[in-house]
Amino acid sequence: MSASIIEGGFDDDEEFAEAHEINVTPFIDVVLVLLIIFMVAAPLATVDLPIDLPSSTATAQKKPDKPTYVSIKPDLAVAIGETPVKRVDLVRSLDAMADASKDSFIFLRADRAVPYGELMDVLEILRAGGYSKIKLVALEGVPDTAAGSSKP
Repeated sequence: MSASIIEGGFDDDEEFAEAHEINVTPFIDVVLVLLIIFMVAAPLATVDLPIDLPSSTATAQKKPDKPTYVSIKPDLAVAIGETPVKRVDLVRSLDAMADASKDSFIFLRADRAVPYGELMDVLEILRAGGYSKIKLVALEGVPDTAAGSSKP
């Protein structure tokens, strides 16, 4: 509880009046606890395959609650989420997922070392399987200056 001096001077009856202000200290404590919880939980919500993604300057878009990630690792192995699958079984595995449908977006992640032809092969497999809504995943940020300066 805090007190303030009344502007009219000192009276013997009312030396201090109650201040009607909100005490924000408990609110700040709660916000800091929530911040710590989110900082700990955020890395757990990402896919943990070690893929060196290229960067992009495109504006980030909102991602769905449960995105379906298809990843191409540097050794050209394909994975759905964190589960490795063979390329011939890629569409069959996507069809078997409970929350996947042909109308939902597939987020395709490919390591920087993956050749363009291999990426196109996986895109063709997905297209032939009926998955036409595919988004490519890249890191947010400015692309390398060496790559940008070699363009005509």
